[in-house]
Amino acid sequence: MGLDQKTIKVLDHCQVSPPAGSVPTTSLPLNFFDIKWLLKPKNTPIQRLYLYEFPYPTQHFMQTVLPNLKQSLSIILQHFYPCASNLVCPPHPNKPHILYVNDESSVNFTVSEWSNANFEQLIADHPREVSIYHPFVSSFPPTRTLEDGTRLIPLMAIHVTFIPNFGFGICIGIQHVCTDGKGFLNLMKAWSSICKTRGECLSSLGKDSLAFQDRSVMKDPNGLEHTFLKEWWSRDESDQKEDDTGSIHFTPSHHDKVRATFVLSKDHVEKLKQLVSLICKKEEMETLHLSTFVVTSALIWVCMVKSKEKESKNDDEDELYHLTFGIDCRSHSGSPLTYFGNCVAPCYVPLKRGQILGENGIVEAAKAIGEKVVESKSSALTWIGKRGSDGMKVEYSNKIPMAGSPKLGGYETDFGWGRPKKLEAVHIDEADSVSLAESRDMEGGVEVGVVLGRVAMNEFNAMLGQYLKIFTG
Repeated sequence: MGLDQKTIKVLDHCQVSPPAGSVPTTSLPLNFFDIKWLLKPKNTPIQRLYLYEFPYPTQHFMQTVLPNLKQSLSIILQHFYPCASNLVCPPHPNKPHILYVNDESSVNFTVSEWSNANFEQLIADHPREVSIYHPFVSSFPPTRTLEDGTRLIPLMAIHVTFIPNFGFGICIGIQHVCTDGKGFLNLMKAWSSICKTRGECLSSLGKDSLAFQDRSVMKDPNGLEHTFLKEWWSRDESDQKEDDTGSIHFTPSHHDKVRATFVLSKDHVEKLKQLVSLICKKEEMETLHLSTFVVTSALIWVCMVKSKEKESKNDDEDELYHLTFGIDCRSHSGSPLTYFGNCVAPCYVPLKRGQILGENGIVEAAKAIGEKVVESKSSALTWIGKRGSDGMKVEYSNKIPMAGSPKLGGYETDFGWGRPKKLEAVHIDEADSVSLAESRDMEGGVEVGVVLGRVAMNEFNAMLGQYLKIFTG
């Protein structure tokens, strides 16, 4: 499906703020979990797209849906005010921080109409060009630079794209320094609840249950904040400005990439657990931590690596490959589950190429992932501390990033017109990546979003299909 920009027109552009006087001017310091996101070489924002069915004309949408979307966003922003704030990056030796200014801070909110978009294609599972989702991406206002060199970077932007007589997409772009995936999903669930009930559920939710904003609860016994700040200050000014626009820069390489969705049923997952467990007993391996996340990640990791083998000239059996994902540290860091900010430690699972490609590749992958997950429950903060002491210079080869989790409940985001028809993590286009979510239609199932080159995607599709036949056979 080609993109005809002439069929996309802006219908509305505004700034949405919390209700007047509801939030005082507030400065939030960044903790080490937040600051480490400033050190990413290519710190692109999260871009989450929610696609909803709405078979009505544009005028009906503008008159009935849009006003409530804006009003409910304004209401909820008073409890998630960092989203309407700027990241303030002053010159050395001052620390970067988040600043909300009373009756001034706001969220960039754009509404467009895409008259000839193929809605059925957008919500499909089969491989489709990644570029079909790029028109939905949120545009951040440009960074402002003050006379003293201080830079003000907007933290969130929203783009609503309406497809007449079919549906619409809500794409939320948010800088990772503002919050992590769990905090983001809490925001979306709260916003949708306010919208669906037209503000009636706000009192029942309670302020404390909406978002806990005190970032000082994050203890830093290893002095990571100072370590990360030194790295931040040591950067050249040009390096710091490189990604300040908050935009995703779609490169020419995207023309060869496709995105597909694969759904594993609860039966698939349970039989995969049983198969891995049986092989472990047969091989006299120790009992593994076999959660849904572990076995699903193992299966997808093996299929991803194998799918690229035909295009690879690598024959080094000992070369390390890495699966990367985040470990939520809220439960063992002393912060409440409603903490709004970053509380995720990065996890890198190494495995040799020969192990992944071997006869028991899925078992080896499940063992490695399971060990890291168990280890992280007690030592995630220690691990990130060691990484910080190494000066953030650790390089991980052959990385496959994995975003999201089946536990986050993204499909529960109902604004009043039903659950999303499809969720997409648009930002994973930047690398051959994977996103995980709960299945929309099958309880206990897992929805896997994959971005790969065309040839590799065909291989992945065939390979995963073979494995699933084994599990259902």
